[in-house]
Amino acid sequence: MIGSAFVVGILAGLYPSFYLSSFSPAQVLKGNVSRGSKSSGTRSTLVVFQFTISIILIIGTFVIYRQMNFMLDAKLGYEKDQVLLIHGTNTLGDKVKTFKEELKGLMQVENVSISDYLPVSGTKRNGNGFYNEGRNKIDKSVSTQRWVIDADYIKTLGIKIVDGRDFNEDMVSDTSSIIINQALAKELGLKDPIGKRIMNRKVYNVIGVVEDFHDQSLHDQITPLAMVAGISPSIVSVKVHAADMQEAIGAITEVWKKFSAHQAIRYSFLDERYAAMYAGVLRLARIFTTFAILAIVVACLGLFALSSFMIEQRAKEVSIRLVLGASLKSIFNLLTLNFVKLVLIAFVIASPVAWYMMNTWIEEFDFRTEIGLEVFIIPGVVAVLIALVTVSYQSVRAALIKPVNSLRSE
Repeated sequence: MIGSAFVVGILAGLYPSFYLSSFSPAQVLKGNVSRGSKSSGTRSTLVVFQFTISIILIIGTFVIYRQMNFMLDAKLGYEKDQVLLIHGTNTLGDKVKTFKEELKGLMQVENVSISDYLPVSGTKRNGNGFYNEGRNKIDKSVSTQRWVIDADYIKTLGIKIVDGRDFNEDMVSDTSSIIINQALAKELGLKDPIGKRIMNRKVYNVIGVVEDFHDQSLHDQITPLAMVAGISPSIVSVKVHAADMQEAIGAITEVWKKFSAHQAIRYSFLDERYAAMYAGVLRLARIFTTFAILAIVVACLGLFALSSFMIEQRAKEVSIRLVLGASLKSIFNLLTLNFVKLVLIAFVIASPVAWYMMNTWIEEFDFRTEIGLEVFIIPGVVAVLIALVTVSYQSVRAALIKPVNSLRSE
């Protein structure tokens, strides 16, 4: 950092030092030295470059936040809100089912499920290869997640059954039954899945088909999924319908203390776990926002200095125009139009660059928002307004100048 500051300071000081040292003192004292008119192209290029970077960052920030909101508000195929996850319930041993039943008896609780397999990262996964019955030596296996769930899992998470039925604890035959998602039915070529038999290490009877839901990040396509009846006891999911979440947590904690008095309850929320999967996207959005603000500030400082310099150079011209009857509006337009043109040029350059960058980034997501025209129009309008506000003070001050102050020596 120290080295970078030193190098930047040296580079920033080289041009003005060499430029000023090239002046002839005699010519300067006679007033014959042009005050930078020859380098107007360099100044304009720098303004365009600064605003190009600013507009790219603004567009990037828009796209990232839109994708973030799209992911958080997307229809996932399950209900993630007001689902409390109690961790470490495997320590309850055989009492975990009784714990579940007592939780279901609370007035604040809608439903309860026991399963480590949840549609968020950091929970259990179990990959298997599935075949239609008797086709294991003929067909290629379909790579499938095989989740162990209880009879209340689908109801607790609000997953939709599109064909067949849910598991029933009172039916012994359900230990050899299976529920699959639409993706697995498609991969296995099952047009009417109910009653069909599929296999991996054992043979299962298909009793239900659930609507495809996102069992992982929106970065990825929905994959084949199979669910079998059983107990995977490390996590208990509690669907709460109480308006007062703190009251519900208090009631759940009291039940926990009855079963594990010497161990503090540990819990999280399903919606928070889902949002945590996109912490990297949120971090990127904050980085883009920070750098966009910094780039805008730097561009505005440069534009303010440049407008001051240019208006100082054109002070006599403005005074003559005022003497000849020019209106304040025409003077304002004269002094600001050139800067607006530079910002528009920056917008034309920045838009395709930003589109390419953000389109490349957003392609990482199989489920993504669209990059519409408004993503480019709004930053363009914002950039023009920022430029106008930045130069307006100097332009208005120049338009209100008394001509006699600039022309007294002529």
